[in-house]
Amino acid sequence: MNAVVSRKISTLLQWKSVVEGRLNLKFAFFILISFVVVVFLLGICNGAYPLSVEQVIVGCLRIINIRIASDLLSEGQYAVLSSIRVPRVLLGFVIGAALAVAGTALQSLFRNPLADPGLIGVSAGAAVAVAAVIVLGATTLKGLTTLLGVMTLPVAGFAGGLITTTIIYLLAQNQARTSMMTMLLAGIAVNALAGASIGLFTLIANDEQLRNITFWTFGSLGNATWLMLAVIVLPMAISVAMLYRASMGLNALMFGEAEAAHLGFAVQRLKLTVIVNAALLAGFAVSVSGMIGFVALVAPHIARLLIGPDVRFLIPASALLGGGLLVMADIIARTLLAPAEVPIGVITAFIGAPFFLALLYTQRRSVMGL
Repeated sequence: MNAVVSRKISTLLQWKSVVEGRLNLKFAFFILISFVVVVFLLGICNGAYPLSVEQVIVGCLRIINIRIASDLLSEGQYAVLSSIRVPRVLLGFVIGAALAVAGTALQSLFRNPLADPGLIGVSAGAAVAVAAVIVLGATTLKGLTTLLGVMTLPVAGFAGGLITTTIIYLLAQNQARTSMMTMLLAGIAVNALAGASIGLFTLIANDEQLRNITFWTFGSLGNATWLMLAVIVLPMAISVAMLYRASMGLNALMFGEAEAAHLGFAVQRLKLTVIVNAALLAGFAVSVSGMIGFVALVAPHIARLLIGPDVRFLIPASALLGGGLLVMADIIARTLLAPAEVPIGVITAFIGAPFFLALLYTQRRSVMGL
């Protein structure tokens, strides 16, 4: 793409941010990084077995093979920190960041802040595929599970999310423009169909499979392990990098598809890149943590209020904010009714649903016009 065009788009978006009173970029990212550090410490310190900040620091240094002579941390405390707390907090951050980046990409693609992998059915499609593998993995899909091994659930989630995203996007297209109303209605239908499908799998599942399906329905980070992190981090990082690479194209799409094409962007290829990678992020997130709603809606919108509409900065800002918000929600889920644990999807719904209603209220005129 012509460098002059790139600079013009960036300048226009920067002026838009200045006019609308956004924070200075450096200051905004300082706030976001500080927020992530604080929730990381809170997430590792708090739980049924409390740890001090000093113990957390000593334990984290020990995890990366930096040993400090100290009697602050017993072997039992280190086991809790290294095997449970740190993997869980890291998984929460990765899942939250992935959902937030997927939400940012979809909102930019559809040019509407109401787009969300959960609301438009992407997460539900991924959940149906995961439920099918859970119930049929030992029988009908045994060959697939044998071939893919530990990657079976992530691949199934990605495939389900990709198929759903593609169908909804095609339905929402109307004479080279995206109908938000059609997309939301399609999302309602897909979510209803997914709910019925998961209900059917629940009926034919045995006790163990039923517990697993219930886990996916409500969402949890309770099964976090280092192996799980190792499996999902690389493909998720690649997808985030691909979406960031497409950020200038997404900026151009704000002015319309025809304008983006005139500026030299391959619009159809850009759409495909966004759809595939957003589906991969949402699908992998659902496959390891279940259906966690509203993070992909709330995080990008707050980040947009902080730093403006430029997708180049919105993607990393949304990732930091989404990861931090999900870790914070997990802290609430673990401590609210301790020693019992509230499903994290319940917490994010209580936080996100009122936010969505408020956002819907502020956007009601533009939504009615689509």
